[in-house]
Amino acid sequence: MIIDSFPADSRADTPRLPDTFCEVQDVDLHMHSTASDGVLPPGELVALCHRRGLTHMALTDHDTLAGVEEAAQAAAQAGIRLIPATELSCQWRGANIHVVALLPRGGIGKLGEGLIRQAQARVIRAEVIASRLEKLGLDNALARARVQAGSERPLGRPDFAAALVEAGLVKDRASAFKKFLGSGKPGDVKAHWPFLSEVVEWIGDAGGVAVLAHPLRYGLTRRKRGLLLDAFVDVGGEAAELISGFQNADLTRDLARQLEGRGLYGSLGSDFHFPGGPLAPGAMSPPPRTDVTPVWLHPALTGFSAR
Repeated sequence: MIIDSFPADSRADTPRLPDTFCEVQDVDLHMHSTASDGVLPPGELVALCHRRGLTHMALTDHDTLAGVEEAAQAAAQAGIRLIPATELSCQWRGANIHVVALLPRGGIGKLGEGLIRQAQARVIRAEVIASRLEKLGLDNALARARVQAGSERPLGRPDFAAALVEAGLVKDRASAFKKFLGSGKPGDVKAHWPFLSEVVEWIGDAGGVAVLAHPLRYGLTRRKRGLLLDAFVDVGGEAAELISGFQNADLTRDLARQLEGRGLYGSLGSDFHFPGGPLAPGAMSPPPRTDVTPVWLHPALTGFSAR
């Protein structure tokens, strides 16, 4: 998939992104649609972004670019700059890690082949999750999750979380992750994911920028987070999400120091999935005062940030 993300005629009035995080607003580079585990179709998500005043965005559905074409068409009509993107699942030292691929040239090269592998891995993973949850009391887990998904797309943990809620086994999705699906729980299946080095290679082959997603959410100590960042840099990763939704300000400042020390670009996003929750497109903690360079200043993304 190759998408012309930056046609000048339809976005002539889109403001240029600032050179520092201190001035940034109206940007969200991490959101999900019905192409993966979000609730809104891509076009409706773009419309919501427009109503909330966003000028620049990325659609980062899990392991797929299926929603990008619809989102790009809607963004062109709304005057929003959109960059094709996806959030890739992988593993590092036994931990489930996510890497956002910002893709100015779309899903070309090894990445296209990798996305096929990811879809196949998601099918196998869903079957394993369903089998485990059935042993814990969720009858017909796969079918229940499919009903919650509402389509034939690959199933994710949020679909099983919704099924657990619907079955009355937990009170809400947060409880489902805490008890059944979160890190180290029975539904946390990661054996089928590729290694961190592989997904970063796919992104580089596509001419994209690899961004480590939400580094503060993996439950790592500061030291282990530093080791993850080091490993990410070693295999060619170039950026990390400085802001992901709402974060503790002290932890964010410390993360900024870790990014600065490794020369990593910084990104930011809400990780929006559904309306009505605490997150909305563009809703996130304010960035700290920092010398971390915004990812949109990466040479590969100049068309995204420029007027």
